[in-house]
Amino acid sequence: MNTGHRSITFDVDDDVLALGLTVACFVMEGVDNRESLPEFELYQEQVVKTVLRDLSSENIKGDPLLRGFRLLHERAGCANRKTIAASENLLKHLLKTGCFLRVNLLVDIYNLVSLSSRLSLGAHDVKRLGGNVRLKMTTGQEGFWPIGSQEPDSVRLGEYAYIDDDDDIICRLEVRQVEKTKVTLDTRECFYIVQGNPAASSDYLKAVTEDLIELTRRFCGGKERILYKPW
Repeated sequence: MNTGHRSITFDVDDDVLALGLTVACFVMEGVDNRESLPEFELYQEQVVKTVLRDLSSENIKGDPLLRGFRLLHERAGCANRKTIAASENLLKHLLKTGCFLRVNLLVDIYNLVSLSSRLSLGAHDVKRLGGNVRLKMTTGQEGFWPIGSQEPDSVRLGEYAYIDDDDDIICRLEVRQVEKTKVTLDTRECFYIVQGNPAASSDYLKAVTEDLIELTRRFCGGKERILYKPW
């Protein structure tokens, strides 16, 4: 595990890009995380109200961006009822409960952007990463401890995943992050993933990435360092 500051890198293998996946990654340094902020609470309420206005099971099923993630899963041979993109899970939870799922400010910010954009976003504590990160196809031998789970799990051969130099998965597909790198109130440096699919243009990916950076700066401070962009 990396315990000190270092400049991590990010790369994507060509066979993952060939599936039609699109991704941008960056690091935010010097962030100030906390439970929440009154200013963010007001902003979050407005965004959630807007999302709920047009949210329905039919819209979730037919949304082109959400269908794009299902297409990626089909191409990777892992399409099933349990393999659901993080953005779709967030929308389904919101539709079912009417409530925004709260964790901490950094996590709430990217989840809110994911809700409004339909792209799948994630964040990882840089100090917990085992070196650099690569998006590649799995061998089935990687370490994988899903976030919220009491024990490690296995992963099948031939899925795409974000994997650090320790050969640990930090995010399986765009479905499940892990205990190892989860963002806590002590997090001061974040590695962010903004992932799209064949339905997401590079211009849209850029706009969502810029929105995430701006909101993080606004509510948590910090300075961004772009690691990978397709535009």
